[in-house]
Amino acid sequence: MTTHQPPTTPPASAVRVAVVTGGSRGIGRAVSLQLARDGFAVVVNYARDAAAAEKTVAEIAAAGGSAISVQADVADEHAVAALFDRAEEEFGGVDVVVNCAGRLALSPIADLDLAVLDAVHRTNIRGAFVVAQQAARRLRAGGSFVGFSTSVVGTRFPAYGAYAASKAAVESLTLILARELRGRDVTVNAVAPGPTATDLFLEGKTPEQIDQLAKTPPLERLGTPEDIAGVVAFLAGPAGRWVNGQVLRANGGMV
Repeated sequence: MTTHQPPTTPPASAVRVAVVTGGSRGIGRAVSLQLARDGFAVVVNYARDAAAAEKTVAEIAAAGGSAISVQADVADEHAVAALFDRAEEEFGGVDVVVNCAGRLALSPIADLDLAVLDAVHRTNIRGAFVVAQQAARRLRAGGSFVGFSTSVVGTRFPAYGAYAASKAAVESLTLILARELRGRDVTVNAVAPGPTATDLFLEGKTPEQIDQLAKTPPLERLGTPEDIAGVVAFLAGPAGRWVNGQVLRANGGMV
């Protein structure tokens, strides 16, 4: 049986390093940029869109930060292990892992193609587990793992059955992993955004549908990727060290 020894505590002078899966677009891109502004060296993971990842890396570099892009399918344990290897080789270790990678499919439960269900759960459940597994093995003391759920786990909108089910699994995983990392000085939390104005969210929706969703929260607007990135930065930073095993619903006041 393979055992995994906790990484050693980094020296005080060491740069803090963040791995952001799905870090090239949407919320993941905003998280990558925010953590870079906060002084992290950022490993921007992407699945397919190398150009978007390089654009994110270039923006970080232009602002004086440090970043690299690394391709990996989050559900492939060998690719994810190689992603973490690259982070350690390039920057010396890993202090924060943010698993933004995800897949969305909308359909009534009665009509959903089960091949689509498998694809959603491969990324959102298996992928979340694989990334969490590597984070548990690699994060240095003082580190943080931030996963992503969705506020639809609470609102239970029709057509979101497959997606909400996959993210409910992430919420269960969060507290379990926090408890398993007892004594490591590593926090584990999840963020559950509400409707957020990303390209993925806006695609295929009419202006009327978008307006209706924007009026759902009491604040009567859609969230922005930057809103969510600020929550992640809090959980990954010194102000969030006493928050552990929690799911933070960043949704403007929805259920």
